[in-house]
Amino acid sequence: MTFARKPNYNITDLLAIMALLRSERGCPWDREQDHHSIRENFLEETCEVLEAIDDEDSALLLEELGDVLLQVVFHSQIEKEQGSFDFDDVADGVCKKLIIRHPHIFGETPFPKSSQGIRREGGAEDQPELPKLKKVDSAAEVLRNWDEIKAAQKQQKTVTESLKAVPKTLPALMKAAKVQKRAAKIGFDWKNIAGTLDKLDEEVIELKTAITQGDDQAVFEEFGDLLFAAVNVSRFLHVEPEQCLHAATAKFIARFALVEQMAAQRGIDMQSSSLDELDKLWEEAKRNNHT
Repeated sequence: MTFARKPNYNITDLLAIMALLRSERGCPWDREQDHHSIRENFLEETCEVLEAIDDEDSALLLEELGDVLLQVVFHSQIEKEQGSFDFDDVADGVCKKLIIRHPHIFGETPFPKSSQGIRREGGAEDQPELPKLKKVDSAAEVLRNWDEIKAAQKQQKTVTESLKAVPKTLPALMKAAKVQKRAAKIGFDWKNIAGTLDKLDEEVIELKTAITQGDDQAVFEEFGDLLFAAVNVSRFLHVEPEQCLHAATAKFIARFALVEQMAAQRGIDMQSSSLDELDKLWEEAKRNNHT
C-alpha cells in the first residue's frame, strides 16, 4: 500500500492511513489494538470535545472532533478486518436513520434493507411498521415523531423497554435524567417542582435514619435515592445535573485555591489549623471571589 503526501486530506485519506497503520507493514501499536483496548480513548476524546465546546474554543474543537473521528475510523477498520462492517456501512446506517426519522423533510420513506448482510434497525430481516406520524409544526413535535419512529425501529413495545435501552455506561446523573424524562413522557411524573422538593426532603430524612442505625446497605441505597431525587428537581428547574455538578466542582476548586493562597500569605499551616480557622478563610474567599 502506497500513500502520497499532499497539502490537504479528506475522509478517504484518513481511511487509507488507518488501513496502512493496521497493515502488516504498519504501526506495531496500532496493529495490536482491539475495541476494548482503545475503549477509554473514545471516552477521553469525547470529553475533550465537550471541554472545547464549554470553552468556546473553535480551534481546539476542530482538533478534538478530528480525534473523535479517528476513534470512529479505528473501530470501523477493526470490524472491516473481521468482515463485519466498514466505515461506509457506518455512514450508510446513520444517513438512513436521519432520513427515516425526518419524514417532515424527506417524506415517509420505507425502512431500508440491510446492506452487505448486516442487520440494520428495521432492516429487511424484520421490518417494523412505522407509527402514523402527526403533523410537525414545532421542534417539540419533531422530537415526538423522532421518539415514536425510534421506538418502532427498535421494536420497543413498552416504556420499560425504552428505559432499559438507556446506555448503562452513561454517567450516572445523565442516565438518571434520561430515564426520568422517558418515564415522564407517559405522565409518570410529579405535577410540579413542589413534589420533587418534598421527595428530596424525604430522602434526606431516610438517609439520616440509615446513618443513625448504622446500616451500611441502607445508607448505600438511601444515598442513591437522594441523588435520584435531586435529579428529579433538576428536571423541573430545566438544568442538566451533570453540568451543575461539574460547575459546582470547578467552583470548589477555585475557592479552595484562594483559601490556600491566603493561608500561605498569612503563614497559616492548613494541615494543623482547626476547622473553624479554615472555615473563616473559606467564607472570606467566598466573599472575595463572589461565588
